[in-house]
This record gives sequence, C-alpha cells and structure tokens, in this order.
Amino acid sequence: MSADTPRRIALLRHAKADWPQVSDHDRPLAERGRNDAPAVGLKLAETGIAFDLALCSTAARTRETWKLAVQALPHRPKTSYEERLYDASLGELIALLNETSDEVDNLLVIGHNPGMHALADALAGRAEGDTLARMTRTGFPTAALAVVSFTGSWKSLEHGVGTLLDFWTPKEH
Repeated sequence: MSADTPRRIALLRHAKADWPQVSDHDRPLAERGRNDAPAVGLKLAETGIAFDLALCSTAARTRETWKLAVQALPHRPKTSYEERLYDASLGELIALLNETSDEVDNLLVIGHNPGMHALADALAGRAEGDTLARMTRTGFPTAALAVVSFTGSWKSLEHGVGTLLDFWTPKEH
C-alpha cells in the first residue's frame, strides 16, 4: 500500500430509535428505524463499494441498524463492534480512524450524532455536486449516509483531506 492509495469511508448514523425505559445505550430501533435500515442497506449496495471493514458502535440501535442493513450487501465485511464509537467526539472519531489498518481500503462506520455529522463535515474539504449543501441543509438525520474519499494512509486522515462523494437520507428514497 502506498501513500497514494484511494480510500473511501461511509459514515452511517443509526436508524430512528425508540425511547423505552432503558438506558440510552440499550435503546432499540423504532418501527420507522426498522423500515429505514434495510433501505440504507440498499443504498450502501448501490454505491458499489466493497467494504473491507465495518466499525459499529456497541449501542443496541447501531447494532440493530447494521443487522438490518448488511443483508442488502453482496459482500458482508468483517465487523468490529467498537464501544469507543458510542458518544465519541470528533477528535476521538478521527483518532479511532487513524488506528485503521492500511490493509483496509473501504471502511463503513455505524455510529451516532453529533459525531457522524461532525466527522463527515470535518473530512470533506471538497464535495461533488450539491452533496455538501444537502448535508448542511438537512443536517444528518437518522439513517443518513455520507461517503467520503481520500488518498493516503489512515494515519494521515485529518480535517479537510477528503471529498464528500455522496450524501443520502431515507427521505430521499
């Protein structure tokens, strides 16, 4: 792997969660979330990206989102459940991504807001078409997906190095 290796990161916010009387970490998906998660899985499949690794928060709603979304993918990536994704700050998210092995070209991260939105915004020094304007206008609703490309090693990932290739929300399908 050389320093000019093209890489892609898909940032997925969990689908809509319910608010039962459980800890925040244990909140399950709401009915809308159970409907939106397979749709985002189809969108992930449409990107044509063969993900090498999926990093998923250990929270119930992210694990449930991933379980429903991954069924649409033609290739199931290795999945690592990462407790540091839960309630992570932007700096913590970048530090976590910097730990990714350079064997990984395409990474999927299933996490939470405000982190997923902040990370997509921070990495996107450039954007294709109206992707950045749409992400700015809509925020990063549940089950939103941003795809960012960059060139280089994961250790070199920092603010502004990427291009926002795609931004999708369930309301767009």
